[in-house]
Amino acid sequence: MRSPKDFFRPLAVGAPTPVRDVPFLPSRMIHFFDPGNAKMAAKVPSIAPTVDVLLGNLEDAVAADRKEAARTGLVSIARSTDFGDTQLWTRINSLDSPWALDDLLTLVTEIGDKLDVIMVPKVEGAADIHYVDRLLAQLEAKAGVRRPILVHAILETATGVAHVEEIAGASPRMQGISLGPADLAASRRMKTTRVGGGHPGYLVRQDPQPEHPDAPRAVFQQDLWHYTLARMVDACAAHGILPYYGPFGDIKDTTACEDQFRNAFLLGCVGAWSLHPVQIGIAKKVFSPAPADVAWARRVIAAMGDGTGAVMIDGKMQDDATYKQCQVVARLADTLAARDPELRDAYAAAGKE
Repeated sequence: MRSPKDFFRPLAVGAPTPVRDVPFLPSRMIHFFDPGNAKMAAKVPSIAPTVDVLLGNLEDAVAADRKEAARTGLVSIARSTDFGDTQLWTRINSLDSPWALDDLLTLVTEIGDKLDVIMVPKVEGAADIHYVDRLLAQLEAKAGVRRPILVHAILETATGVAHVEEIAGASPRMQGISLGPADLAASRRMKTTRVGGGHPGYLVRQDPQPEHPDAPRAVFQQDLWHYTLARMVDACAAHGILPYYGPFGDIKDTTACEDQFRNAFLLGCVGAWSLHPVQIGIAKKVFSPAPADVAWARRVIAAMGDGTGAVMIDGKMQDDATYKQCQVVARLADTLAARDPELRDAYAAAGKE
């Protein structure tokens, strides 16, 4: 085990100094695209300004005989595109695959100065992050990359969930963790073939009425992912990194997608994956605080002064705990408004009402 004193020291001579605080940049949607698909690649310049994060996917959904084409395509796109304020991420292949090493060797040395975050699938423990951490440091030093590339883990195995706290704290490179519900379902032997979302069979049923035992009983569908998501959020919060909901596979069911994203937002996630352009707007809406909520938060903060004591506003008690809750909402709104003029105007208008 490394000494805590060495935690923020570079792991290779000439590598950039690790970050001490993860940049809290807008990342409401991580929009996936296949860099080896010519049609998708052509749309990158027009999509980039509409999303917070653009991710070139090299893993799942890229066939084995197209892995190298996807990797080459990502290098070409990164070199030829001005992403502006939009972050460029990539998801490499899993560490037990024959492609992961070449993914890292190529991307860091060729476009390391353009990549913000590398997403690592199927992370099962700190050892996986330590391997990537050291290798990235060596490659950054070799390529002269001046800022450290951050690492994002996907939680998609039962072993990974069991070790989520150690994964979150494994390296100063850790930017965040995403829930990967499909692979996690398979790993757990869950009996669902859906990619994220609920399941009509996972429910609670109202007790029978003693006076009318044969009367219809209300049924309430439950969230398959609540436990895992909450545990992941806690691990991320404890280590100062960011939690995300992963994919929602039913592209046509925009209502359920919005519901699942909102559950994740309320629990503490800062964003989710978008697999299709229709999900970009959903994520933008859900992971941006509502103007009315922002106006209320700012009202409480103004009334509380230094945040101590207690005040009554519209018959509701506000104290140091609610003050902190309101600061979370207000700070997020400020961060998003700095990037999104439409939100900035909406928040300003709500504050005048």
